[in-house]
Amino acid sequence: MTQPASLITTEQLAAMLGAPDLRIYDCTTYNEPVPQGSDVPYIAVSGDKTFAAGHIPGADFLDLQGEFSDTSVRPFFMMPMTAQLEAAFGRHGLDASKTIVLYSIGTMMWATRFWWMLRSLGVDAHVLDGGFDKWKAEGRAIETGAPKGYPASSLKAAPRAGFFVDKSAVMAGIGDPATVIVNALGPQFHRGLEPSRYGRPGRVPGSVNVPAATLVNSADKTLTTLADAEAKFAAQGVTRDKTVVCYCGGGISATIDLFLLTQLGYDKLTLYDGSMGEWARDPALPIETD
Repeated sequence: MTQPASLITTEQLAAMLGAPDLRIYDCTTYNEPVPQGSDVPYIAVSGDKTFAAGHIPGADFLDLQGEFSDTSVRPFFMMPMTAQLEAAFGRHGLDASKTIVLYSIGTMMWATRFWWMLRSLGVDAHVLDGGFDKWKAEGRAIETGAPKGYPASSLKAAPRAGFFVDKSAVMAGIGDPATVIVNALGPQFHRGLEPSRYGRPGRVPGSVNVPAATLVNSADKTLTTLADAEAKFAAQGVTRDKTVVCYCGGGISATIDLFLLTQLGYDKLTLYDGSMGEWARDPALPIETD
């Protein structure tokens, strides 16, 4: 199996540098621990400082929680209104006519989150396999300093329905034989064996576990093969005839699952944006543990 066009290699990107319609974006955010007793799961910190310390030549920086999230709701990183995104992406020179490459540091999930957001707006983008970690490890060219940005553009979204769902849709999917709910968190959190920073330990009842971490090669942070991903999803009963609802802690790491499912040809996919950051805190919602 070959990886489809949504995934781009470091070799391919290196050969494209300097192309006039190329738009490269560092999407990095960091989740830092909170003081004991805090009622938030983590502190989201912009990756602008690591961007300044080193980035792919010509890249711009996208601040997920700064410009591209709905900050009026409690769970972090919630999808904002289309108009907000059109304006924010336009300020960064992004529109559907450009070749868009997204990457992040430490984990690809920040890039795949932006990829999923853009797809929901009708804009297709590429994700750099292995991200900046692989690029740097290969000794490729690096720039430093603040982002220079790109000339502003006008993004006209063509929203695609069904990319994001809320807790009521997840509730409706519990026990539905035509739906499979997939938890992308680690098995210890899925099973409720460890305290959860999101609230009550456990999972959405009936959900299966395909941890995002198992879909990534730890050595170079690239995605696993499509054959391996297919086997992991199939083992959990994830099939193409079912509607697949993915979730995690904050709607970020689950986009790695969604990215690979998309590459495998699954087309009935959605993200529970609130994820456990919302579900575990709401005592009216059922939760399941081993």
